[in-house]
Amino acid sequence: MTTFTPKTEDEIVEAVQWALSENAPVEVVGHGSKRNLGRPLQTEHTIAMSEYSGVTLYDPDELVLSAKAGTSVAELETLLAENGQAFQFEPMDYGPLLGQAAGQGTFGGLLATNLCGPRRLKSGSARDHVLGVRVVSGRGELFKSGGRVVKNVTGYDLSKGMANSWGTLGIATEITFKVLPAPETETTLIVRGLADDEAARAMAIAMGSSGEVASAAHLPVNVSGRVIDGVLKGGASTLLRLEGFAPSVNDRATMLKGLLASAGTIVDLSGDTSRKLWQEIRDVIPFVDGTEQPVWRVSMVPMEAYKLVASLRMGAAVDAFYDWQGGLVWLRMEGEPEAEAVRALIRKYGGGHATLVRASTSVRAALPVFEPQPAPLAALSKRLKQQFDPSGILNPGRMVAGV
Repeated sequence: MTTFTPKTEDEIVEAVQWALSENAPVEVVGHGSKRNLGRPLQTEHTIAMSEYSGVTLYDPDELVLSAKAGTSVAELETLLAENGQAFQFEPMDYGPLLGQAAGQGTFGGLLATNLCGPRRLKSGSARDHVLGVRVVSGRGELFKSGGRVVKNVTGYDLSKGMANSWGTLGIATEITFKVLPAPETETTLIVRGLADDEAARAMAIAMGSSGEVASAAHLPVNVSGRVIDGVLKGGASTLLRLEGFAPSVNDRATMLKGLLASAGTIVDLSGDTSRKLWQEIRDVIPFVDGTEQPVWRVSMVPMEAYKLVASLRMGAAVDAFYDWQGGLVWLRMEGEPEAEAVRALIRKYGGGHATLVRASTSVRAALPVFEPQPAPLAALSKRLKQQFDPSGILNPGRMVAGV
């Protein structure tokens, strides 16, 4: 078993070319914070990018940051915060949920898994902010796409194509992202005591208003007490985050309180407490319990999500909470994950897709972890893999068996 820890781009190319010449599949990792997400790999060799790190360009005035793929996301977020800036797509940290330490995610992993957080409704995901990328393909060839300015794409945007590829198409070596000013003020309005269906309606009203809500989530009663040291214990919590300049945030908060006055008791959280709350929602802290009990990430029609959860609870012990106005549902199941049952209910309630984020190795090997693609799309994915990695040496089978 060989582990390559390249320190230069040339060494990354050489490692891939060696794997290609030996027909030896390799696992591509950073620090391994997301290693237990996806189908388990059966590879004898590893390319670990953790030592290929460092910021190569940061221009706060131009709102552009470039860094090597092994650079810690936590390190980059600290650098941006020192300059009053941030990744607006708010990349989540899978580490704690998957039994790893927090803050281990890398820049390359951020793009490869297309990370985002509760601000997704307003700011999109990683693929919406990437400007350029340098990549070593499974052919052992280095190529680049995009650049260091916003308007830089002609033809296919391969920078976005690397997003959500999970290291199966190529190894990103250097990535450039657009960054933006961090919000000056943050306040969270919390409507207490709503049932799931009532919360769905309240969030829809708030998101459809002129309140410019940045994030909307709902924590049912059995989940609400598991965030920010139990501050929200004692009842369900429907959360609306407002960001911007203080006078604007205050005015919008007053407007929303009036709009939702009949929904229930409304309390405020602001500053660091509000930020910590949304960080814990982002990182699925309510389900960080040191176990391998199945956790699903379900994306679906927001107003149908609570129906899915209610149907699942008729046949299984299920914990759930809702982000993205209900468009993202996190499910923790006590028993074995019934993939087809979950996906059949998603189809019944308007469609969407489900990813098995956490489960034992044996379960992840036996089930389709990622949403199975329709035949035409699956055929296109195979052709894309064939173009970038014809010998199938990069993270083989990570997303789909045999691909």
